[in-house]
Amino acid sequence: MKLATWNVNSLTVRLPQVLDWLETQKSEGGIDVLALQETKTTDDKFPREAIESAGYHVAFFGQKTYNGVALIAKHPIEAVVHNIPNFEDEMARVISATVNGVRVVGAYFPNGQAPDSDKFVYKMNWLTALTQWLQTEMHTHPKLVLMGDFNITWDDADVWDPVALADTIHCTKEERAHFKALLDLGMVDAFRLFEQAEKSYSWWDYREFAFRRNRGMRIDHILVSLALKDQVTACVIDKLPRKNERPSDHTPVVVTLS
Repeated sequence: MKLATWNVNSLTVRLPQVLDWLETQKSEGGIDVLALQETKTTDDKFPREAIESAGYHVAFFGQKTYNGVALIAKHPIEAVVHNIPNFEDEMARVISATVNGVRVVGAYFPNGQAPDSDKFVYKMNWLTALTQWLQTEMHTHPKLVLMGDFNITWDDADVWDPVALADTIHCTKEERAHFKALLDLGMVDAFRLFEQAEKSYSWWDYREFAFRRNRGMRIDHILVSLALKDQVTACVIDKLPRKNERPSDHTPVVVTLS
């Protein structure tokens, strides 16, 4: 079973890229579940027909212009939940469902803007609510995968210049403490289960030739519950879609379960 996450930064613009990428993955068994973030489209305009015509099930939760999440799967998508229960939020950030016996949580974490901003306070509150909810969710669904654009780096190895970017957004102690709290629930960072090349990133700014110079961050993550840890056989960042014409600034991360 392969699960992937990809912040597409507008599905309206990049639907062909998503469908092409899914097609190229079929030669290696295909993607069972793809979690998308920043679809940036309302539900009435979501391209359900195009995705279903390609042979996939789909569930989505969007809003105009910003945010928006979706799950695309080879198998039926069951028991769908939108956002974090009991946390009041106007943003479309989380979609959860059971696919082929695995509880999948696809999430677009708040950016936070800057450590001294109201948006950072919202991010801290959102992360607290997410962790509290997942603690309960994992009791009900021991086989759980949390994946998405976390907008948080785990440590300095996830940052192209950890000195210059120390304590800036995505790299603050507060954000990383929340990341650790998620791991402490009984989850592991699938990417870090394997030896990885140095300077492995999933996001690069559009400006200053950041991708070409590999000035990026690893802010897209896949966490698997301990019940699934021993089934993880690989986790990779696929940089090829970042080379597309008009690419997203993020690229897919893929985990393989035996």
